[in-house]
Formats: sequence, C-alpha cells, structure tokens
Amino acid sequence: MKTNLFIRLFPLAGLALLIGFACGKSNNSYGNSSGGGNGGGSTSNSISLYNISYSPASTTVKLGTVVTWTNNDPITHTVTSNDGTTFNSGFLTPGSKFSYTTTVAGTINYHCMVHGLAMSGTLIVTP
Repeated sequence: MKTNLFIRLFPLAGLALLIGFACGKSNNSYGNSSGGGNGGGSTSNSISLYNISYSPASTTVKLGTVVTWTNNDPITHTVTSNDGTTFNSGFLTPGSKFSYTTTVAGTINYHCMVHGLAMSGTLIVTP
C-alpha cells in the first residue's frame, strides 16, 4: 500500500517542481536592492542558495544592512520568512538574486517554500 501511494505521489512532486521552474521569476527585489557582501561567514550580508541549503545557514548583520541571497543551485528556490510577511522572494530561478534591507532588530527565521523547513536559515539583526 505504501508503494502504491509513493507511485501516485511521485509524479505530482515532479510536476510541482516543474511548475516552480516554469513560473520562476528572476532578479526579485523587495526592499532596497544591492550587490553582494563581504564574501561569506556568519557576519556576511551575502547568502548562497546551494545544494538545497542556505550558506551560511545563520547570518548576523547590523540593522539597516542589505542582505542578498543568490541562487547558485540548478533548481528554483524561495527565501521566505517563516512569518510569511517580513520578506518573500517569490521563485528564484538559478542565478537569480533577492535583496532585503533589515528594518528591525531581532531574529528572522526563513525557509524555501519549494523545499519546506528542510531548507531553512536564520537572519539575526543586531542594533
């Protein structure tokens, strides 16, 4: 019975991924747009989407910093705050970027809407 369910759901998962590619937007920008940051690490303002993960997974920046995510994966992703309102990149096709200017101090947890909480990150904004 589990095998039959898998066989029925597997094509639907593939279709959902295909729709994500077809509907993808590129170079999305909510907030102020800016280029990358200081090259990586936990205090970077540049975050890479690669291998179905955010790198670095946790990033600390100062209030007012422009944070830029770049999709370096060959598949579509999103950058969506867990609260659903702080930021949402929409679909980022391979090579696309999304930038967000931090406006409040605190911790913002985010994830990929395509891959769920298995692909998640944390943005820590300090005063």
